[in-house]
Amino acid sequence: MENLKESTQEPGPAPNPPPFWGGGLQRKDFFRDDARYKSPALATIMSAMPGLGQIYVGYYQQGFINIIVIATMISLLARGIGNLTPFVALFLAFYWLYNMVDAARKATFYNQMVAGLGTQEWPEGERMPGTRGSLIGGVLMIAVGGIALANTRFGMPLDWIERWWPMALVLMGAYLLFQSIASKKKKS
Repeated sequence: MENLKESTQEPGPAPNPPPFWGGGLQRKDFFRDDARYKSPALATIMSAMPGLGQIYVGYYQQGFINIIVIATMISLLARGIGNLTPFVALFLAFYWLYNMVDAARKATFYNQMVAGLGTQEWPEGERMPGTRGSLIGGVLMIAVGGIALANTRFGMPLDWIERWWPMALVLMGAYLLFQSIASKKKKS
């Protein structure tokens, strides 16, 4: 009889369902109360300075890669590269806009995953930003800081950078290739 009584009791007032937002996903109070929230609009605006939107969301490596790619394209255009100038200029514009869209997309995915909205999976190759530092980022910061300090404190000339800057691209490419090979071996 007790079970019958429990099942026939009138439930209390139903709680108000949370409002809906883009894609039919339910919006939780996360967006108002959680300090981890990242604004997709702010990430887009910050990406007017290439890579800064990704850094704001927590994707430091991607942010530095974006600024290196765009700075390289600007350097190539400043040097005058003949028949390739239109191609490089078009690539620069595309990549700059991609950088802005990517920052907003990463902020949106980040918010959804932190809020626990749905069972979405990250697109291939994407993951939550780590809470650890980056080895390559730390080494780059130390190297750039050391070079700047040597110039400002000890008067070391920086004209060698103009001749050797492409080596940074070679090293970055080697690092990315190594990461790709290591992740494929890890999956196997």
